Amino acid sequence: MFALTSGQSLGSSAQRRRSWAIAPGGLVVPRWLRRPARFASRVWSGEVVAPPFAGGALSALVIGSFVVYGTVVGGHMSSVVQGVTARTGFAINEIRVSGNKETSEIDIFDRVGLDGWTSLVGFDAEDARARIVSLPWVESAAVRKIYPSTLEVKVVEKVPFAIWQQGSLLSLIEENGDVIAPLVGSDHLTLPLVVGSGGAKSASSFVAKVASHPDLASRVRGYVRISDRRWDLKLNNGLTVKLPEQEQDEALVDLVGLDARYGLLSRDIESVDMRFGDRLVVKLSPDAAKAREARLKELLGKKYRPAERSI
Repeated sequence: MFALTSGQSLGSSAQRRRSWAIAPGGLVVPRWLRRPARFASRVWSGEVVAPPFAGGALSALVIGSFVVYGTVVGGHMSSVVQGVTARTGFAINEIRVSGNKETSEIDIFDRVGLDGWTSLVGFDAEDARARIVSLPWVESAAVRKIYPSTLEVKVVEKVPFAIWQQGSLLSLIEENGDVIAPLVGSDHLTLPLVVGSGGAKSASSFVAKVASHPDLASRVRGYVRISDRRWDLKLNNGLTVKLPEQEQDEALVDLVGLDARYGLLSRDIESVDMRFGDRLVVKLSPDAAKAREARLKELLGKKYRPAERSI
């Protein structure tokens, strides 16, 4: 046991160190430890008796400390936080979704991943955002927590540019050619139809060229990519315009001019072949070909010789 003194009778050295006390045995105790030391001395000597519940409280403290330690080390702290905060008023009970047109709210709810007792406190908004962005139509998303129990989800969806056909498969594509999703329903049937391998990636620039001639563009039913080198135009009256691989702009200008002057695209023909720079090859429809043959027979009589030809 040791005693504490004020240090007044310990000479000049103690006076110079007023914050220290020296026990008779030579133990120096800092001023801020004197009161705890006195209390410890009283407990040790039996002057202070612990209350009956002190042992239980101490045991509970020790056990609780081990439980917390095990929870942290085992990686279960987030689950504990989720469970406790969810049952104290922080369980997510409302999700506000905006910006979705093609994406169903059910799909978004599924990506958010709630189980009925998910706490807003421990909810990982960034992880949920990444899951939502994985949906086919979602370009970007923002997930915000609004305390105490609301989650706000804002999505920006991709913009379909055209319908791309490969065989019997129809898909919606973006302007850069990336596939969004298979075509379902009739909501996007007014979009340009692009046909053929390689057509998706090169359609944007070509469709823009045709769009610069509104009268022609309004009559186009499909843009057909041939061997990933050139384009055919399928018009709404069944006529096919075969464009050259090079100088497409000049060919489109010539085509529009011929149609304005002669009504070329409204005639009874099957195709207009513009792949040859020095001539235009027109193929008649079967009915027009028969009518032409009959007329030639009438005009030439015995001199008529049937032959396959295009004009």
